[in-house]
Formats: sequence, structure tokens, C-alpha cells
Amino acid sequence: MQNIPHIPVLYREVVEAFSDIKSGVIIDCTLGYGGHSSMILEANPNIKLIGIDQDQTAIEFSTERLNKYGNRVSIKKGRFSQVIKEILNEVDVSEIKGVLADIGVSSLQLDHKERGFSYESDTLDMRMNRDAPLSAATVVNEYSQSELEHILLEYGELRNYKKIAAKIVQNRPFTSAKALSDTLKSEMPRGKKIHPATLLMQAIRIEVNDELGELKSLLHSLKEANLASAKIAIISFHSLEDRVVKQEFVGWSKSCICPPEAFRCECGNNHALGKIVTRKPLMAQKDELQENVRSRSAKMRIFQMGAR
Repeated sequence: MQNIPHIPVLYREVVEAFSDIKSGVIIDCTLGYGGHSSMILEANPNIKLIGIDQDQTAIEFSTERLNKYGNRVSIKKGRFSQVIKEILNEVDVSEIKGVLADIGVSSLQLDHKERGFSYESDTLDMRMNRDAPLSAATVVNEYSQSELEHILLEYGELRNYKKIAAKIVQNRPFTSAKALSDTLKSEMPRGKKIHPATLLMQAIRIEVNDELGELKSLLHSLKEANLASAKIAIISFHSLEDRVVKQEFVGWSKSCICPPEAFRCECGNNHALGKIVTRKPLMAQKDELQENVRSRSAKMRIFQMGAR
């Protein structure tokens, strides 16, 4: 019997989001340990589910976990930004009723220190796909100081990004996330709720896995797919991701796409793809926050395609 490692974040909210789907296909873009997928399959007995993940360990675990659902489940390996395009070409889009994406690093990766995601790790890797060419070691030890400044500012939103980048260059090479974290501890912002190295690790991880690029590509593919009645639910874990999702959903909901300086509407005023379901993002309830500290930064936004 499998040892189920964790309960996925916002599990009640995810199940509720898709509770009205009686048939068709739901795509889980970030399969992980199969937690969300198993709950969706259990709650929606007549739907089929396609799971995507680029991590072979996750695929092997979830294949076994979801085996009891038989041909209701298919699992595909790869970056979701690419695999979603294949699925949209293979599956009748009218059959796609839901899409879920839980963006960011998974517990599977955080809990295994050899993957190099934790600031206590003895390695420096951070690849979600272990076959990918770019690792954290390459970013930290080979990027120029100006390139490091860019990712620290853009992806970590660190105010003293220049000083941090300079200190990395002065003290490299680094072979572990722990050594990197310890070396830069004095330069990191201090907050009550997160470890000082959190934003540093976030910035490097986003660069290694092109997380924002992946998210934007996914949203673009969903926009272009003409999904007549699909519900799109995106879970994010930091402000950069949430901002991308929020802005994209706002754009999808606009009926008039004329430029602001236009005196009158000339576009036809019928361009809305649907409506925003969550004006404010859904967040973890008090009991979940107590049970799972990682849920504290999770935010889910939902968009209903086809609704007016």
C-alpha cells in the first residue's frame, strides 16, 4: 500500500470548483502526487482525467495511486505548456470541461533534499525535470553578475539585488543550496513568516524552470483553444504568478477590446471569453492553515469559459 505523502493545498476549494462537472474531461496540468486528481475523480465519477507532469518520480507514484480508476485516467510526461497543446489538438475541445494548474514547486520536490529546492539541501539543482539542461548550479555559478541581478529583482523582488548578486559572484562556486543560503543570510530580508532565503531560492527556481514563461504559455494556449464551457482554476504561491493569472483573466472577461483612447466601440463588443468566478482569490481555511503551513501562500483564481 502506498504511503500518501501529503494533502494537496486548497483541496476542498478544488473539489468544489469542479463539483458541477458531470461528464467530459478535466486536465490536471500539475499532477504531482495525484492528490487533487484523486479527489476530483472520486467526487466526479463520470469524468475522465488527463494528468501532466515533467517529474518522472511523480508520474510513477501517481500512476500507481490512480490505477484503480482504470481507463478514466491517462498521464502524460512533459512541461505542461507543451503537453497542453498536444492535448488540445488530440481531444475534442467541447469535451474539456475543466483545467487545473497548481503552479510552483511541489511537496514532492521540497521534501527530497537531494533535489536541491530546500535552503537546507546539500545539492544545488532545483530542476523539476531532472533531465533538463539548466540547473541552479549553472545559474548561480555561471551567470554574469548582471544576469543574477535581473533574476533577483524580477523573480525575487529583492531590493538589495545588486549587493546579493555581487556577493554570489565573490564567493562562488557554490555546490549546495545550504552553503548559498548561509553565505547570503546577512543580506536577506527578515520576516516573521518565511525563512530569510525564501525569496532568493524562489528567484533561482523560477529561472531554472522558466515558471512564469510556462504559466503564460499555458494561459495563452487555453485562450486560443476556444474552450466553450471549461472551468479554469489556477493555484499560485507568490505575487508574480498571481498577478499574471489575475491580469489574464481580466483580459479574457473584456467584451470591448478597443484601445482606451477610442471615442466609441468599434470592435463589436463581443470578445469576452467568459466570466471571472472569483473576484478575490480563494485561500486556505483556518484548519488547513494549521495542518499544512505551505497552504498559507496559496491563492486560487477561477475563470468560467463561455459564460456571459
